[in-house]
Amino acid sequence: MRRATHRWQFKARFRRHSFGWKSQPAIKRVKEAVSEIKKVARKDHALAAEGAVQFLERVSPAIEHVDSSSGTIGSAVHNAIEALVPIISKAPVDATTRDGWLERLFEAHAEDQMPYIESLADRWGELCATPELASSWADRLLGITRMALSPDKDLRGHFHGTAACLSALYAAGRYDELIQILVPESFWHYRRWAVRALAAQGKKAEAIRTAESCRSSWSSDQDIDGLCEEILLSSGLADEAYRYALTANRANTYTAWFRAVAKKYPHKKAAEILHDLVQETPGADGKWFAAAKDAELFDEAIELANSTPCSPQTLTRAARDYSASRPTFAVDAGIAALRWIAEGYGYEITSTDVLSAYSHTMKAAENAGRADETKQRVRELVAAETFGERFVTKILQRHLEPA
Repeated sequence: MRRATHRWQFKARFRRHSFGWKSQPAIKRVKEAVSEIKKVARKDHALAAEGAVQFLERVSPAIEHVDSSSGTIGSAVHNAIEALVPIISKAPVDATTRDGWLERLFEAHAEDQMPYIESLADRWGELCATPELASSWADRLLGITRMALSPDKDLRGHFHGTAACLSALYAAGRYDELIQILVPESFWHYRRWAVRALAAQGKKAEAIRTAESCRSSWSSDQDIDGLCEEILLSSGLADEAYRYALTANRANTYTAWFRAVAKKYPHKKAAEILHDLVQETPGADGKWFAAAKDAELFDEAIELANSTPCSPQTLTRAARDYSASRPTFAVDAGIAALRWIAEGYGYEITSTDVLSAYSHTMKAAENAGRADETKQRVRELVAAETFGERFVTKILQRHLEPA
């Protein structure tokens, strides 16, 4: 009775075409819905799973008019799916209830026009929760999937349930069928299921070869490398896996990228990982400054900051944060910040940025007992400024005059 009368706050916010073209309000509501469902899951997992199904039914129709050009709303929905699938799959419900959820989700997936919940099909086997239910769904979808993947152009075509069928076959342990149906297929998004099936059968070397054979301008090297890395790590072959790690763990920021690799390969020295990642991104050395700093590779951080352009604001924050604990490093970071500003780099640089970089640099210099030397370095930097109207020179001129 409690589940039938539970009032979900998100339902009123996710009606068809609830949102206009701006993405931020929709993203905010998506995150709120996920938080609401996760909160309920702490007390009643089955109730939360029902809420998750209702949200996934409603989200695509509600955000159809949202501007998706930046990809932010798509990422928000994808993250929601990542959070909600485990809640649905682990819910303690009977087979009838679960199959009802799957029917509703399959219908929502079929009607997904943009599409926003497309990735739900890749998790179908997990949503089935049991090999028996996964096998049942595989049987249901197998006939159309075979035609959709047929090399015969008269039969081949798009079927929204193809990925769901492959995922269900895998979850059901029907590896030979999965491999066989994908023999003529080269599209990586589908072919990767054959790679997973081979690995599950213990044929890991063959799985790696199959994955490597799928590289093309239409496939994602990051996805291929990620699966190869996963297979090798599962076999305890960390050194072999590492050659895939650099691309497999690419993240939204350079610091997150470094941390992802370092977490998976604790036996590797941080300096070695940093060096390899820098080599992976030629011309972007300065962007690794924050990662090096956070890993306490201070000498390497300064070298990187002076190699290619680095965010002056990032360098200034380092000068501020380390002015007491590592004043020499802080001085070098502050000088680098002023240098890049003087050379015209940085986003929306103002006089406040220049003064902040200078003041934190000099405070660190005083702590290091190098105030006179540092002020002379700044004078020389300013004297060499040629970019634009000598912005830094004008702002710091009175600060650098002899006492």
